[in-house]
Amino acid sequence: MTADPPSAAARDAGAVAGVPAPGHSPRRALVGLSVTQITSWGVLYYAFPVALASITADTGWSATAATAAFSAGLVVSALAGIPVGHWLDRHGPRRVMTGGSLLAVPSVVAIALAPNYAAFLAAWLVAGGAMAAVFYQAAFGALTRWYGDRRVRALTALTLVAGLASTLFAPLTHALLEHLGWRETYLVLAVVLAVVTIPLHVVTLTPPWAPESPSGGAGRPRERRVPREVRSREFLALSAALTLTAFGLYATSLTVIPLLTGRGFSASLAATTFGLLGAGQLLGRILYGPLSARTTPTGRTVALIGAAASAIGLLGALQGPAVALVAAAVALGAVRGACTLLQATAVADRWGTARYGTLSGFFAAPITAATALAPWAGTALAEAIGSYAAAFGILAGLVVVAAAVAWRGAPRTLTRA
Repeated sequence: MTADPPSAAARDAGAVAGVPAPGHSPRRALVGLSVTQITSWGVLYYAFPVALASITADTGWSATAATAAFSAGLVVSALAGIPVGHWLDRHGPRRVMTGGSLLAVPSVVAIALAPNYAAFLAAWLVAGGAMAAVFYQAAFGALTRWYGDRRVRALTALTLVAGLASTLFAPLTHALLEHLGWRETYLVLAVVLAVVTIPLHVVTLTPPWAPESPSGGAGRPRERRVPREVRSREFLALSAALTLTAFGLYATSLTVIPLLTGRGFSASLAATTFGLLGAGQLLGRILYGPLSARTTPTGRTVALIGAAASAIGLLGALQGPAVALVAAAVALGAVRGACTLLQATAVADRWGTARYGTLSGFFAAPITAATALAPWAGTALAEAIGSYAAAFGILAGLVVVAAAVAWRGAPRTLTRA
């Protein structure tokens, strides 16, 4: 006797639960997203610091002004992440991420062709909207829905591969700049972005997607524009805690070179140590899976935030030897890598996967804004007090506050993830 084929409703329910319909394995989507994340991050994020010196030399704009335009784009991506998350739930990642790529390509062209600073700034603001649709947040939403209970492994695989973006695109951008001007370099990168991301988003993001009901679910009335989960004490406390943590981690990570040169490191050794900090992120992402299997959501959140405070404080306090400072930098990178996955899984661990896009848009907006402002703020803090070591101490204290906020905001009844 042959079983009846599953109904559309059953297929949709399976998709929401992370169990795709037959013939629609999300594995191909994971591979496609891994490639598009490398390319999107490489072109829209990691190319800029490599090209900055060429931009300022050619245009006469200060490094501060050029970086401000780039940071403004990242702030826009934080704000745009809220509607993008809602669109992701309603329309699925194929439309949203393809649309993001279609917006990203002309924005990169506009950056390259900007005749003045105002046009350069405007182009980065548009690029920020594209970043919201093609960076991690949208990819995390897609994989979380498709993989369901298996999401940690998929997210780990994605972030491990996407972590190669700087490894590949920093030297590629540098090689292009040796033969081309920065404008021509960005035009070439725009072509790369178009050729790689647009077709891959169209072809690979095809597993079934059950859209969120306009009424908020069967039998549920339409909610306010801000969902009730977002207004809860736990949500607000957790988002605040991870925002403070991200601020501390990024402010220290991106100012570690001047700290180390002040401790007697050569410029070459400081740069190498900074590279090892990036390698430490991969270690942290590998270790996150076993950690998540053995801890509660609140337990691992507080543990990782505490580890972040310890790593920041240790790096600021150590005077030597060099090997100890290098080890502390690698530990800082490992915590930062694990915290990327902590942020990616925090919403689904507590509120489920069905409305992940909408909730994570609200959740990640302040975190993304904090990471955009952290490099400038970390440098400004160190200059204001006259010491990178003291600045690291203040940032470590800020992250300790984040751990207390996460603990106090958690529900008193905890369950294992």
